Amino acid sequence: MTYQLRSNLFTALTQRRLGSGGFSSQTNAGYRADSTAWAILALRTSGAQPVDLDQARARLAEDQQPDGRISIAPAHPETFWPTPLAILAWHQAPAFREARGKAVQFLIKNAGRHFPKQKDSEGHDPAIKGWPWTLETSSWVVPTSLAVIALRVTGHGRHERVQEALRLLLDRQLPAGGWNYGNTTLFGQQLHPMPENTGMALNALTENAPLESVAKSLAYLKDRMAHVRTPIALSWSLLGLGAWGERPPEAAEWLGDCWRQQGRYGIYDTTSISLMLIALTAPRGIVSLFGPEGG
Repeated sequence: MTYQLRSNLFTALTQRRLGSGGFSSQTNAGYRADSTAWAILALRTSGAQPVDLDQARARLAEDQQPDGRISIAPAHPETFWPTPLAILAWHQAPAFREARGKAVQFLIKNAGRHFPKQKDSEGHDPAIKGWPWTLETSSWVVPTSLAVIALRVTGHGRHERVQEALRLLLDRQLPAGGWNYGNTTLFGQQLHPMPENTGMALNALTENAPLESVAKSLAYLKDRMAHVRTPIALSWSLLGLGAWGERPPEAAEWLGDCWRQQGRYGIYDTTSISLMLIALTAPRGIVSLFGPEGG
């Protein structure tokens, strides 16, 4: 089952490759930076030819702005959240060391909007710095987790920006375990955890937080896994558990079930397929794909 699923995922991804060297989000769709970066990461795990990956990496580099960011589209330069994905896609590719370095410096120099926590306010501490989806907006769990992963992989795990972002993630963890999009409470109500955000945060925190600090979140995911069969939620959940040595033995079987759900949900986009392939081939989490930090 694992071999056939891996082959199916690999083939589906290669069908999204564009003549420009990048990848589309769907068959017969246009180029997207995030789809391209995720496809590079997924195909890298499965024996794609370096020349094919470098063509896609070069397409990403074409869109890099002078300050190092990669935006979701030229018309929206402020929406820079694909930058950590590009860093991971360029990592360990010598021809793109300069592009990667500029992107790393952009992340280090930029943060979300922050302000002191009011004495009587509930929920998370808005003074802790992480990363936003777009410039001049608040920090959220997903872009902060992706930025932490990218900076850790490139050897910046001890940087003060990363260390503060790790504190942000722990501060945004829900009291009963898991993570929502960023808030812990809203209008006096505690928010519900989301599997994909929880898995992402757990990947960012691995080796940087004591087990007891995330035990409730791991327990939440292990319980939730029996019911999750959508690609992004399932993949990040498996990567999150795997990063902490808790990968379920049924992982490949569940990914196979998820692949067959396309008849119900429709053809998956490139990000979904990429994450499934990564989850299948990275049993110890996404950081493990790159070896020692900074390697």
